[in-house]
Amino acid sequence: MRSVQDHLAAVLASVGPVAPLDVVLRDAVGCILAADVTATHDLPAFAVAARDGYAVAAYETVGAGYASAQSLPVAHDVRPGAGPLRLVPGTAVRVASGAALPLGADAVVPLEETDRGTARVAMQRPAVPGQHVRPAASDVRAGDVVLEAGTRLGARQLALVASMGRGRLRVHPTPRVVLLSVGDELVEPGAHADRSGHGVFETDGHALEAAVRDAGAASVRVGILGDDRAVLREAIEDQLVRADLLVITGGLSELTHDTVKDVLATMGSVRLDQVAMTPGQRHGFGTVADDLASDKSVPIFALQGHPVAAQVSFEVFVRPALRAMAGHAEVFRPSVAAEAVEGWVSPPGLRQFVPATVLGSPEEGYRVTPIGDPSAPTVSALAHANALAVVGEQDLTVHPGQVIHCLVLEG
Repeated sequence: MRSVQDHLAAVLASVGPVAPLDVVLRDAVGCILAADVTATHDLPAFAVAARDGYAVAAYETVGAGYASAQSLPVAHDVRPGAGPLRLVPGTAVRVASGAALPLGADAVVPLEETDRGTARVAMQRPAVPGQHVRPAASDVRAGDVVLEAGTRLGARQLALVASMGRGRLRVHPTPRVVLLSVGDELVEPGAHADRSGHGVFETDGHALEAAVRDAGAASVRVGILGDDRAVLREAIEDQLVRADLLVITGGLSELTHDTVKDVLATMGSVRLDQVAMTPGQRHGFGTVADDLASDKSVPIFALQGHPVAAQVSFEVFVRPALRAMAGHAEVFRPSVAAEAVEGWVSPPGLRQFVPATVLGSPEEGYRVTPIGDPSAPTVSALAHANALAVVGEQDLTVHPGQVIHCLVLEG
């Protein structure tokens, strides 16, 4: 029997970041930057107004005030996008926020501190040099590395890139995950199922489709395949061309009618193992070469069909693999140490993953409570859990107050 740690190490050793691509900004959202972004020019390229108002030379406003009759003629009206003009001494230039500051001006007087004149403008108080002005290169200086490789790209990062005029970025693209559900007994939710037990609603594909997206990857759910060796093999070979990773659920039992093990045993480096964990003891993993792309090998996971086993196995093995393929430096869920509120029994020699609720804070500490029967976790228990309590292979009993490692599933 293979340990959880050995199986996870084999998985992570077999996957790496998806080959970088140059993509337009809209396709870079959520991706990991594959190369440093270096500024090619200053940002802003020249001093700009930070407020709507009047650009002036501050020394020419020394006598301005409520009791003063001093005013300046308004020589121009400048909007954003125009290059900087030169301020004629003794005048003011009406400027919009973001417009280039005229050469010779060193301050902007906000509209609300003036009489808003169009031919001449009077001001409530003298201007101070530098007020309401964004100097050239105050945001970014040419030659600066503004984003480092490994950065996850979101709204704030794309705003910076777009403001520098970059329309494309080199990223590790989002991994494409193909999901196959196998079993003659499976029925699509919404369709008629035989209440006598001859039909089972297909759960894994829908659950894992959401899990894949939550991990930051793109999912393609092919749907239900029957227990037919030829059909399954053809489906796998057809999907390799568009998959960066393939997940098969169901069909892993030792019984003759389950065919996944027979098909995968003849493909690439896929091997089937008993992994020392519960739930989800039976696993298949390896890589298969894509015949249409000689340099491409696709990782394949085969998970047990039980929905809890499939989702736990996804969290423990598939999600870290997807995060690694996407180029993330941190591939694992956050974890906390929590005191067990109540005790339970754990099977010998197996790492037990128990749906649980974790409450608390770093200051007061955390407490963990199992949901349902830890020895037989259910779909409903997992649906209400915010963590998986992880019990080590050597622990036969969890005692109240015992500190348990917990994998946090949500905030």
